[in-house]
Amino acid sequence: MKPEQILNDPKRIIVALDVATADDAYRLVDQLNPEQCRVKVGKQLFTSCGPELVRSLSKRGFEVFLDLKFHDIPNTVAGAVKAAADLGVWMLNVHASGGRAMLEAAAEAVATRGREAPLLIGVTVLTSLSREDLAEVGIDSTPEQQVRRLALLSAACGLDGVVCSAAETAMLREIVAPGFCLVTPGIRRPEDAVGDQKRVVGPAQAIAAGSSYLVVGRPINQAPSPQDSLIAFNQAVSGVLANVD
Repeated sequence: MKPEQILNDPKRIIVALDVATADDAYRLVDQLNPEQCRVKVGKQLFTSCGPELVRSLSKRGFEVFLDLKFHDIPNTVAGAVKAAADLGVWMLNVHASGGRAMLEAAAEAVATRGREAPLLIGVTVLTSLSREDLAEVGIDSTPEQQVRRLALLSAACGLDGVVCSAAETAMLREIVAPGFCLVTPGIRRPEDAVGDQKRVVGPAQAIAAGSSYLVVGRPINQAPSPQDSLIAFNQAVSGVLANVD
């Protein structure tokens, strides 16, 4: 997708398929309209079901965000990214903390797909991490400072965007291009449980701050009616986008 397509994209919700089996995933997506959302396949589900699940979801009309957060030596990451892109996924990600050489190798691997290239997103700081958590692994920065540092590195290396908390979105919008994609997990409405997320924001607030896409897990996938919950999230988002327009 080009930057202007991201800015005008009507589908902003990515539903996290945080389930353990293919049957569970199909049971969930059968309750969702692929014209109103995209879906995220993470490590547990991909490890359990493999590439065939991604292909099957695509056949059902869903664009897939493959959330495997690759982080390894440049050559290994480039190979993994190319294999993921060859699956026809819409978006995939790597850990921005893997460094410049790894990020550039990933960007080059994606570019070989030409117009069919998926969005390549860098993971900055996981929303479950606090400053104390970063300090324990030797990073003497606040989450916001580290997010800023890794977002600028990702942009410089040719990535399409980053994953960040909505708490950092407004700050990033001041330093990155308008079409640079900001993917925001940790989205919760007031009535939703926070769970293990430490930096959470509501859907309307996240979009207003500049988030491009919102990753929503339990508030949709554990709702009595996932489709009704998806509609509610889309309504919150569309109200903000209408005011922006």
